[in-house]
Amino acid sequence: MITVIGESLVDIINDPHRAGSTQVGPTQAGSTQAGPTQEHPGGSPLNVAVGAARLGLSTNLVTHYADDRYGLMIEEHLHSNGVAVIRGGSAPTSTATATLSSGGAATYAFDVSWDINGASLPALAAVEGSHHVHTGSVAAVLPPGDQATLALVKAARAHATVSYDPNCRPGISPDSAAARAQAEVFVAASDVVKASDEDLAWLYPDRTPDESMAAWLELGPAIVALTRGADGPVVMTRRGRVELAAEPVTVADTVGAGDSFMAGLICGLAQLDALGAPARSRLQDITAGELHALAAYANRAAAITCSRPGANPPTSAELGSLTGSLTASEG
Repeated sequence: MITVIGESLVDIINDPHRAGSTQVGPTQAGSTQAGPTQEHPGGSPLNVAVGAARLGLSTNLVTHYADDRYGLMIEEHLHSNGVAVIRGGSAPTSTATATLSSGGAATYAFDVSWDINGASLPALAAVEGSHHVHTGSVAAVLPPGDQATLALVKAARAHATVSYDPNCRPGISPDSAAARAQAEVFVAASDVVKASDEDLAWLYPDRTPDESMAAWLELGPAIVALTRGADGPVVMTRRGRVELAAEPVTVADTVGAGDSFMAGLICGLAQLDALGAPARSRLQDITAGELHALAAYANRAAAITCSRPGANPPTSAELGSLTGSLTASEG
């Protein structure tokens, strides 16, 4: 059982370079497409929850959406993917409008709120009953829900391992110093942290990515992963570093690729029996071969997502198991 804490929203994707698009693989329930404009359920934590569920993990999502048109789209998407929902808050459903470049990269404008009031008791029960808890993005920085998110993460640590992805959104949280301080609080409470090169460049403009990753490892996590788009990922522990090239793929867009990478990391660690508070020593002792296999597995999950429009993560049938990657890395 894993629990993800964070925002649900609808991605409104404007792609002026494409007259229409075709979904490949599993579709997103409730998605609508009208020429260059598409609407998909999204939000980084929601994407991680759906990605983890599609990879076979029993998944809860502590979130907010309203009983409006976009909220019903989100609810259908979550239920059709087998994600159990714990819902609080009272604001309208959030939206993020993404405009795609000719290369498929997204820039965002947000209408987002984050509050899970009314869900504190079931949310606490969920994290205390989980092997792993994941959070990040808007949920970790936007009041008033950010403090509830942190309290749930701290409550989870006695029972669960924790992962975190800052998924920085300067349009929502423009104060980089405040965002940096808040990120470091969550990093210190986490066992696994994933960030993008853009996140680290914004949070730490005077450090190299490797310097920032090493500094985060000193705060407490066992694993820090960095995604770099077409340059591929870097995954570090205190004992080793793995750098991989991006998998060759025809890119439809990059929406949700980092979230699929995160879901792949969580699922890979589950296959290595490295989730849950009792497994923290196992997580600390991951071998070089296991780290390489883990990075390759998550890298492949991201590549599949990039190959089709929207945040549409792979299923376990598409991605396979970690065993193949582990055998290749040890061979």
